[in-house]
Amino acid sequence: MFSLGAAATLSFNAPHTTKLHAVDVFKAAAPAFTAAAVLAANPMSAFAGDVGAGEQVFSGNCAACHAGGQNVIMPEKTLEKEALEEYLDGGFNEKSVMKQVTNGKNAMPAFGGRLSDDDIANVAAYVIKTSSAGW
Repeated sequence: MFSLGAAATLSFNAPHTTKLHAVDVFKAAAPAFTAAAVLAANPMSAFAGDVGAGEQVFSGNCAACHAGGQNVIMPEKTLEKEALEEYLDGGFNEKSVMKQVTNGKNAMPAFGGRLSDDDIANVAAYVIKTSSAGW
């Protein structure tokens, strides 16, 4: 048995071999910084939608004008990959589809406020996947 005084002496006399250097802190934190940078550069990677749920949202809200990936109002602005690449602000990706669905554009009404953010992400995932497969 040793006294509190001995324990205190042991702790103060222990060698201090671990020094905290900025380089070591950065090396330890680099994976987290890298992940954050990837998410900042491509925020959709963190918010990929559910394609199955998106199909239901599409059927209930989009199919009247966009059945089969077509466009009954503006026939040239279909949901086919080539048209999405040409006409969507930001090109062929879920983020661009989400922006279009949320804000609307030209004859397309805005669905932000009518659909939840999750519903919009899901329909965007469905549109991109289905368009990639060729409707």
